[in-house]
Amino acid sequence: MNFLTQKIEFPEVSKASKEGLLAIGGDLSVERLILAYKNGIFPWFSSYEPILWWSPNPRFVLFPKQLKVSKSMKQVMRNGDFVVTINKAFEDVINECAKTKRIGQSGTWITQSMMDAYIQLHQLGLAKSVEVWLYDELVGGLYGVDLGNGVFCGESMFAKVSNASKIGFISFIQNTNYKLIDCQVYTEHLESLGAEEIERETFLEYL
Repeated sequence: MNFLTQKIEFPEVSKASKEGLLAIGGDLSVERLILAYKNGIFPWFSSYEPILWWSPNPRFVLFPKQLKVSKSMKQVMRNGDFVVTINKAFEDVINECAKTKRIGQSGTWITQSMMDAYIQLHQLGLAKSVEVWLYDELVGGLYGVDLGNGVFCGESMFAKVSNASKIGFISFIQNTNYKLIDCQVYTEHLESLGAEEIERETFLEYL
């Protein structure tokens, strides 16, 4: 296993385990996070664990042209009850994502240190949030990292009402010009929207 020091560096992603775990330790400084995302690496760990860094193979991604929107979802979006914004409430979105209970998880992986780190990235223009509003109430959203290379690295989403996170995700993709959305690891929810697995090397070429 690769243990990180204070030096801002990572081992080659080819050294990741079968599950995608690449390294342990280090910190969540802006400099290290930028280096990580540039190389297809992301942090993911629980509050009781050290910082864990991942680079899975295959990688789960969505090509915007492959986005699938069901007829029922199109109707919901046409109704116009929901309003979608970008970067209007980043801290609120990440806080809601942290509070959302996930199936099979006893706690959150979005710790306070994680929130602080991504808020710093947002303040530098390197992280974005998508907000979904219903009658002026924040009911859904998502956030992720954008290093300006045409790839949006999604981190987490939440929904307080049915379809809210889907509407935010779909609207964001339809109204931006990304060449690739990084979904990191497989979920049935994102597969239903058109996400697919590709080889890690192919993903790195897009980065």
